Amino acid sequence: MVVKGENLTQPDIPATWGAMEALYDSGKAKAIGVSNFSANKLRDLLEVARITPAVNQVELHPVWQQPQLHEFCDSKGIHLSGYSPLGSQAGENVRKKVLDNPFVKWVAQEVGKSAAQVALRWGLQMGHSVLPKSISEARLKENLDVINWSIPQELLPRFSLIEQACSNSFICFMLHISYGAYRTMEELWDGEI
Repeated sequence: MVVKGENLTQPDIPATWGAMEALYDSGKAKAIGVSNFSANKLRDLLEVARITPAVNQVELHPVWQQPQLHEFCDSKGIHLSGYSPLGSQAGENVRKKVLDNPFVKWVAQEVGKSAAQVALRWGLQMGHSVLPKSISEARLKENLDVINWSIPQELLPRFSLIEQACSNSFICFMLHISYGAYRTMEELWDGEI
C-alpha cells in the first residue's frame, strides 16, 4: 500500500513475480501476467522468472499499435491484451482519434461496420484480445458483432500508416503523483514510446 507523500523506490519486480509464481504453483491462479510492461521490463522479468507471463495487458488500438512490444511478446509466447481498444477518453481523447481516423472510417464503410467495430476487429486480427467497455446495451451488442467477419487481409498493412498517439490515462495519472516509482513516460516505458 502506498501512503500519500511516501516516495517509492524501484518496484521489486522479482519478489512480486516470485509471489505470483507461488500462487500459480498452489493452484490459486490458473495463469499469471503483467500490465503495462515494456519489452525491456519483460526481458528483465524473464531473466528471473520460472514461469513466463501468460499475458501483458496494455493500451492497444489502431492509433497506439506498439509494434515493437507486439513482436517481442509474440517471440516469447506472451499474449497481448488491449485495454481501451477504442482509445481512451482521458487526456487527449484518443478515442476520438481512433473513431474519427479517416482510414478506420473508410474501412468501416468498405465492410459495412462502424469505426468502433473496425478498431475491435483490427485488434482481434492482430492476435490480441480486446477489452471494450460500455454501459450502453446497443454498444455492447455492437461490440460483440466483431466475430463473424474480417477486415480484408490486404488492408491490414495499411493500419501501420496511421499516426500513433498514446493516451494511457493510468500512466498519465501515475506520472502526476509525487509518490510513484516512475517519474516520466520515458522511464516507465524504457524509451520504447
